[in-house]
Amino acid sequence: MVANVPRADGSVDRRRRRSRRIDHGLLPDLVGYNLRRAQIAVFQNFRAATADFDITPGQLGVLILIDSNDGLSQSELGDALGIDRSTMVAVIDRLERRDLVVRAPSPADRRSYALKLSDTGSALLRDILPAVLAHERAVAEALSDQERTDLIKLLAKLSNGEGA
Repeated sequence: MVANVPRADGSVDRRRRRSRRIDHGLLPDLVGYNLRRAQIAVFQNFRAATADFDITPGQLGVLILIDSNDGLSQSELGDALGIDRSTMVAVIDRLERRDLVVRAPSPADRRSYALKLSDTGSALLRDILPAVLAHERAVAEALSDQERTDLIKLLAKLSNGEGA
């Protein structure tokens, strides 16, 4: 931390102030705390790696699921991501405004829409993939292949409600 220390002549001396060592108490032993810290680090790395594309990790996940599941409805997409209906509508609205996603009438159910990527959305997904894969390598750099596999399994176990 830098401190501005005034001098007698009116100028300012910029000195480095020692940071106090913080006792984190029981936080380092809490799963949720460590998950959140990891999430922050991963999201910051993602934003840096994909800055040219102006997309969030959540939006990327939506695009990947739509691309992988032809004719997916908004309800199915929300269920797959654990996102409520109103939030899902807002996400799709944003992606549609950016011409990344197209809502088409569902051939199976006239009350819902089938989602698909626009040509722009398909191009973005194709173009962003190398940056996303580089991001993944950077995030898991300190892990062995087995540790990475184990971490994904443990996180899936928690996210499926098995740890809650």
